Amino acid sequence: MGLLNFLKKIEPDKKKSPFLHTLYDGFFTFAYAPNTTTSNGVHVRDGMDLKRTMVFVVLAMQLAYVFGTYNIGHQHFDAMGMFPGFLEGFHLKLTHGLIKLLPIFIWTHIIGLGIEFWFAAKKGHPIEEGFLVSGALIPLIMPPDIPIWILCVAVAFAVIIGKEAFGGTGMNIWNVALLARVFVFFAYPTTIAGDEVWVSGFESLSEGAAVDYGWAHNLFNSLFEWGGMATFDSSSVVADGYSGATPLALAYQGGWENVINTFSINEMFWGTIPGSIGETSKPLILIGAAILLITGIASWRIMLSMLLGAAFMGMIFNAWDATPFMDVPWYYHFYMGSFFFAMAFMATDPVTACSTHKGKWIYGFLIGSIGLLIRVFNPAYPEGWMLAILFLNTMAPLIDYFVIQSNMKKRLAHA
Repeated sequence: MGLLNFLKKIEPDKKKSPFLHTLYDGFFTFAYAPNTTTSNGVHVRDGMDLKRTMVFVVLAMQLAYVFGTYNIGHQHFDAMGMFPGFLEGFHLKLTHGLIKLLPIFIWTHIIGLGIEFWFAAKKGHPIEEGFLVSGALIPLIMPPDIPIWILCVAVAFAVIIGKEAFGGTGMNIWNVALLARVFVFFAYPTTIAGDEVWVSGFESLSEGAAVDYGWAHNLFNSLFEWGGMATFDSSSVVADGYSGATPLALAYQGGWENVINTFSINEMFWGTIPGSIGETSKPLILIGAAILLITGIASWRIMLSMLLGAAFMGMIFNAWDATPFMDVPWYYHFYMGSFFFAMAFMATDPVTACSTHKGKWIYGFLIGSIGLLIRVFNPAYPEGWMLAILFLNTMAPLIDYFVIQSNMKKRLAHA
């Protein structure tokens, strides 16, 4: 109670210092849950506010964060043919991953929260909680070597144009994190597409290309030398024959056989492959999905229907078998890319998804089928979930409208 009383004493005046009061309110309500509950008149009867709902979503991503951080380092050393075992060179892999991930995470929140704070102060509103999730998602869907200035521009675009322009949290029609990614994809495509962007620490992945270590690596080298541990070797180069291609790129080039000649099923399932930072480890993402389902935050209807939609389209392609990519067994499409991440954390966004039960079935099924259609037929972008989700975000209100109209007609017919 002493801390609570202290915080109440230092509360800035809302009229004299609106920006400081906005900052104060954001941190105060994050630390302390509401101590009142509603007793009559509405269906909400507890103190679980939006911040705490969002925190559960962020917590569900933490396993993807831990694995993604380490996999950044694993892919880096794999490119040089060093420490081939997943746990070999553990301290170096984890350190390199942190060096790459922390700036992405920090700058995402500096830009995103800074804009949110500014808009909240201008509008005289409390800080909105939506960026808790968007800020956690954006680093996970970016390549590890993305230039920070491009990241900052993308985050600013997504928050201002995709969210604040529509009125803030709860009013946006598109998923904010995906909007940041799609901005990078269309404005700066070479930083988020191709074989070389998924492996960090090199100016290029051509054979013999030198490693690109910075001051942070040298700082940790001093600590590792003091502890008698292996250090980052600035004379290392990219190994002969290494390409950095993802399973999806390999599938487009030569079908399923081309994929399994490079990556094993276990590697694709557990996630020790090149890709976006948090999208590769399927078991850990599914654990996060289970947390969202158990807590009732995410819709099981959207997840299941998206799974059915992708399976349905995959079976059609297997039967058609007109290109090498169509020959990929439909169930292995779930192993190769970011399907499960998109299903668990992107498609289920309650603000941009359908609200009706029937609408959720239609919404998820169309994302799964259209996403796989884009993946197979679009050579420029062999991962289709981002575009499919944004397209269905746009169509979600229309789907709900027709579902509601259909329900009204059925009820009127019985009246």
